[in-house]
Amino acid sequence: MTTDSNAKAYWSATLGLLTKVLVVWFLCSYVAGILLAPALNSIHLGGYPLGFWFAQQGSIYIFIVLIFWYAKKMGEIDRQFGMQED
Repeated sequence: MTTDSNAKAYWSATLGLLTKVLVVWFLCSYVAGILLAPALNSIHLGGYPLGFWFAQQGSIYIFIVLIFWYAKKMGEIDRQFGMQED
């Protein structure tokens, strides 16, 4: 693999991962926290409506998980393309 094609493959993998993270972020924050909140409010979690929980706390937990997942996956991509930091 040439250097130019390696860089393009690395950039493509990085953008793919970023797209996945942004889709999950959008679904959790906007769709579950705002658009589906009235429908989710019929379900209760810890005594609170699920729509309220997603908007106030659930999305934060998911964002923290996303940070660690992104870091792990980005490290794998870096190693795959020889871009890792030692």
